[in-house]
Amino acid sequence: MDRVAFTLFGIDVMWYGVIIAAGLLLGIILSLKECRRIGFSEDTLIDFLLTVIPVGIICARLYYVAFTWDDYSQNLVEIINIRHGGLAIHGGLFGGIVAGLIFCKIRKINFFRIIDIIAPPVILAQAIGRWGNFVNQEAHGGPTNLPWGIMVNGVKVHPTFLYESLGNIIIFFFLVWYRKHKRKNEGEVFALYLMLYSVVRFFVEGLRTDSLMFLGLRTAQIASIGMFLAGLAIFYILRRYKKDKLNDISESK
Repeated sequence: MDRVAFTLFGIDVMWYGVIIAAGLLLGIILSLKECRRIGFSEDTLIDFLLTVIPVGIICARLYYVAFTWDDYSQNLVEIINIRHGGLAIHGGLFGGIVAGLIFCKIRKINFFRIIDIIAPPVILAQAIGRWGNFVNQEAHGGPTNLPWGIMVNGVKVHPTFLYESLGNIIIFFFLVWYRKHKRKNEGEVFALYLMLYSVVRFFVEGLRTDSLMFLGLRTAQIASIGMFLAGLAIFYILRRYKKDKLNDISESK
């Protein structure tokens, strides 16, 4: 498949970017819809996203570059060229969460309230964004004889991007259902997002052949373990102490 979606003013616009942008747009639309449903300020959400999204993209790139430094050390200009891929989801999540916490602290907004609004759309955006990996012929697994394998460089391999995408879609629907019917405290949806995505990513990452590595270990699996434990701790504390302890992070207006 041609990686170029179209050419605009002489510049090739890649499918990778188009697909990620489509996922972000859908996520924003769904987040605004949830704001209207629960009576949360749409302007506040937009301000939040205008802070978190750019920081998340920058951190996703820096995370990827940090663990593939040999590919960029002799050509630093390539660090800013993300049209051909090279965004690490975990880096984007870590950066976005920190930026979100700072934003909410400054604006005196309940972090858990706003993060529960965007958590389901975020996982759906991730599911859509994974198809950019398909176009780039990356984020795939090793050889397989399974009927749903895809051909990459003449070899039939596991479509790990597809496994993660399907897992993320399932998580999206579960989080939407849980938020509407089962949530007892703000922040529980976010905690479940951290745990469920981490489980999916940990096992899918084990099949991939292009994982980022650190000291012989897959960085995504290390990050997934950390995220799972963080989500579990948040969920436990919210249920044990209701929302008094963790919601001290910021006061809702």
